[in-house]
Amino acid sequence: MGPLASLRIVEFAGIGPGPFCAMLLADLGADVVRIERPGGGGGGPTLAPELDLLNRNKRSVVLDLKSPAGVETALRLVERADALIEGYRPGVMERLGLGPDACLARNSRLIYGRMTGWGQDGPLAPRAGHDIDYVALSGTLHAIGRRGGPPVLPLNLVGDFGGGSLYLAVGLLAAIVEAGRSGQGQVVDAAILDGVLSLSTPFFGLMHGGLWRERRGTNLLDGGCPWYDVYETADGAHVAIGPIEPQFFAQFVAALDLGDDVPAQWDFARWPELRERIAARIGTRTRAEWEAVFADSDACVAPVLTWREAMAHPHLQARGSFATLDGIAQPVPAPRFSRTPAGLRHGPHEPGADTEEVRRDWGIGDRG
Repeated sequence: MGPLASLRIVEFAGIGPGPFCAMLLADLGADVVRIERPGGGGGGPTLAPELDLLNRNKRSVVLDLKSPAGVETALRLVERADALIEGYRPGVMERLGLGPDACLARNSRLIYGRMTGWGQDGPLAPRAGHDIDYVALSGTLHAIGRRGGPPVLPLNLVGDFGGGSLYLAVGLLAAIVEAGRSGQGQVVDAAILDGVLSLSTPFFGLMHGGLWRERRGTNLLDGGCPWYDVYETADGAHVAIGPIEPQFFAQFVAALDLGDDVPAQWDFARWPELRERIAARIGTRTRAEWEAVFADSDACVAPVLTWREAMAHPHLQARGSFATLDGIAQPVPAPRFSRTPAGLRHGPHEPGADTEEVRRDWGIGDRG
């Protein structure tokens, strides 16, 4: 099931972006074996194993990596793997005897994926950090928030999962393709900081072109624009509007019925007035009423839903965007494939539940 069904990947248990990257690959069909430590504990919030959805579609083994037998078993798994994912601080895997040199000596075609916040080198490399720190240092956090207010945290989607997991996944797959040509493995150094900076690339062009100001809430995409923002409805809910193109803006203005002498879309001097008129008008109806008004429109207006509300939305239901597995509703794998569809094979397993099965399937014997 899935386009990566032939790949074998070893994941060393961690929290956040490493497991999410491994989940993405497992969702696409890869046989991901997660190596857990005895007694578990990854340093993150305590969650029942069946609810730790980052571990869906994976198999779990428990190895004591502080013992020679455990390290040897891990290396035997590495011998049979296409790729490896680890998310420890620089030097930890080397001290365990599982660094790139040791692993590539056992499997010269291995793609060794390393996930860190700061990178494998540089002054901050040995320091602890989390999503908020990497997004802050990149300059990205400074850009997110309301005018006159503090920066706003974009959950951990921009750093951990956007700049980290997705970039490591792309890097691993690119290196696997290259290894198919060269027969040689390599190390993929995926630093969350690097990925966030890469995501920010177009804004550097806008900044150098004088089209992006470093004052929060004064630009097109950061809430500074009155027709690209979120507004409160009469019932205390919100709608998001974003009619950037002039033809869509025209539809928005007509449907909203803003009255006479509506400010031009790009009349910056009248943006405060336009914002006030939009806010006043949106505040006269409920979110559901505005949904009905814009249901068949290209005005780019959408309700701001909670996650529970999103699961019930007709469009997401029509696309089958959520599935219930073992009684737990969750997003289905993405993206979608016409010939080799990805899917949910099974939910998260208890740590170590697959140890014997993996030993048999991967042919690594009983030691460790």
